[in-house]
Amino acid sequence: MGLTGKIFGEKKTGTSEGYIDLEKYADTQGSAPGAKMYVAVGEILKYEDLRKLTDYVYGGNVLVLDFTAIADEEMLLKRVTNELKRITDDIGGDIAGIGQNLMVISPAGVKVERRKLKG
Repeated sequence: MGLTGKIFGEKKTGTSEGYIDLEKYADTQGSAPGAKMYVAVGEILKYEDLRKLTDYVYGGNVLVLDFTAIADEEMLLKRVTNELKRITDDIGGDIAGIGQNLMVISPAGVKVERRKLKG
């Protein structure tokens, strides 16, 4: 420990203004061994993005979809939402809005709770 370390104390690593750096805990392999389902965050910029995003849900995974980019385009948002509802009906999944510009789309056997949990 240098002179400044003795005066000011050791520099804390991994925290910045009360936040913990979770980067070292991130999964570097891209998959968890033994995981049967994944949760991903996706973003839709145009209607054509829907195909790639829904393939993920058809694969049995949960998708948290950010639709901020199309939120101001009422007709496009309605078209995307109707298509997502049709898909979740087809596969027995669920869809719910969370927050201002987020949706959760889940596969068969996964129900999205609409009530907020209070801690």
